[in-house]
Amino acid sequence: MRINCIAIDDEPLALKKIKEFIGQVDYLNLLDVFNNAVDAIGFLKKNSVDLIFLDIRMKQLSGIQFLESLQSKPKVIITSAYDEYALKGYELDVVDYLLKPFPFERFLKSADKVYTLMNGLRGGVANEFLFVKTEYRMERVALKDILFIQGMKDYLQIHTVDRKIMTLQTFKNLLESLPPVDFQRVHNSYVVSVSKIEHIERCRIRIGKELIPISESYKSSFFKALKMKIL
Repeated sequence: MRINCIAIDDEPLALKKIKEFIGQVDYLNLLDVFNNAVDAIGFLKKNSVDLIFLDIRMKQLSGIQFLESLQSKPKVIITSAYDEYALKGYELDVVDYLLKPFPFERFLKSADKVYTLMNGLRGGVANEFLFVKTEYRMERVALKDILFIQGMKDYLQIHTVDRKIMTLQTFKNLLESLPPVDFQRVHNSYVVSVSKIEHIERCRIRIGKELIPISESYKSSFFKALKMKIL
C-alpha cells in the first residue's frame, strides 16, 4: 500500500531533510511540500492525502491552528524543534511527535506506525503499549495489563491489573490504537481484553470481580471474533 503524503515546514533545510527521508521509504509517496500552512490548505481542498508531516511554529498559520482548521484530518506526524506542543498535538490525535533534529531511524519508526494503522496490522512490538492523556500528562499503558475499558460520560476509564486511568477521549480514537483481535467492544460503554475474560454466561462477561454486559448490537461481532480465539 502506498501512503500519499505532504510535508509542511517553513524551514528550508528541515523541509529538504524530510523530503529526503520520505524518498528513502518505498511505501511513502510524496505529493508536494509547502513552506506555509495556508498553501497546504488550498492543496487539500483539491487533493486527498493520507499523511501530513507538519511543523508547528510557522508564520501566518501555526501547525496547531492548521490542524484545528481541518474538518477531515488525515494521519498527522508533527515535526518540531519544540517539545512543549506535544500534549496539544496528542489532544488533536496526531500519530507521532518527532522532535528535531531526528535521525532517519526515528523517522522510519514513525512512518511504520502510520503504515501499521492504515493496513490494520495492529499488533507486534509497535503496539505493546499506548499513551493516553490524563489530566496533566501522557500516561503509558501496557496493553497486556488492560482488563477492560469503561465509558463514563465524557471520559474513558481504563481498568488495568493494578490501577484505573481516566482519559478524555472517545472509544473510536482509542480503538484505533488497540489490536482488534485482542480487544473487542461489547457494549456502548465497554471494551474488553479478550485474554482477560474468565467466563461468559447469559450475555455477561466475567473479568475479575466485574460482570460486563454484552449488548445486542455488539453480540454478533463479539462472538464471531471470539470464535477465532477458540482452538
